[in-house]
Amino acid sequence: MRRLFPLPVPAPAETPAETPAETPAEDREWALGELADAYAYPEPPRGPSGAWLRANMVSSLDGAAHHDGRSKPLSSDADMRIFGVLRGLADAVVVGAETVRREGYRPARAREAFAERRAALGQPPAPAIAVVSASLDLDFSQPLFTEPLVPTIVITGATAAVERIEAARAAGVKVVFAGAGPSGRVDAAAVVTALAELGHTRLLTEGGPTLLAEFAAAGVLDELCLAVAPLVTAGDAKRIMNGPVLGEPERFTLASVLEEAGFLFTRYRRIYQ
Repeated sequence: MRRLFPLPVPAPAETPAETPAETPAEDREWALGELADAYAYPEPPRGPSGAWLRANMVSSLDGAAHHDGRSKPLSSDADMRIFGVLRGLADAVVVGAETVRREGYRPARAREAFAERRAALGQPPAPAIAVVSASLDLDFSQPLFTEPLVPTIVITGATAAVERIEAARAAGVKVVFAGAGPSGRVDAAAVVTALAELGHTRLLTEGGPTLLAEFAAAGVLDELCLAVAPLVTAGDAKRIMNGPVLGEPERFTLASVLEEAGFLFTRYRRIYQ
């Protein structure tokens, strides 16, 4: 893996003529601790919403967020390492119900590589998975709900059916309400606020595209970690965000770029005025 941006600052030379214009990126295997340092949350991890919401997504060169309904065909070993690191740093992983069903989500696991770091920050051994679902059309017998190390959270709207709420709670799920009104939709900004009130301020969302678009439209997306795969898929797959157009494009600034095997691992942070 190579760091393409920002490049390391070269050591001062004895004479100006010896000063290189830039330091070449070193291609080597990165330890998990190095990746964790590179992707560390700001401290305190709070944007204007009261938490820091980071998204992690992968895209093909032609803009597809998945192939044949899943993101895994676009991934790589390096992408999965970074995926694991981002989870290892988060208080909670926020994901849409459709992504849970399509990708076969399981509980996050504790990893020894992050144990000391998490303990120092007062985090539990693994992040909680927080599933956003207005209808609660979920199979609560799945391991995600029955076998988590940290209880799974389901975030729903005001019109969720009572029997579905009871089924979730019977499985040991913590049910959180975010949003009101006759539409029954979950309010994206309220999701972040509700999780922050539970003490989850280091948030990671893995989509899908509809949920991520809702976070962007609500103005609560603080950071985007986008892996660009050296693959072309064609077809009509969704982009990483799929929702109503924003009134004005939201400006982000480039924070870092890593590269491995042709994959670009970019990190952008939102610019706040």
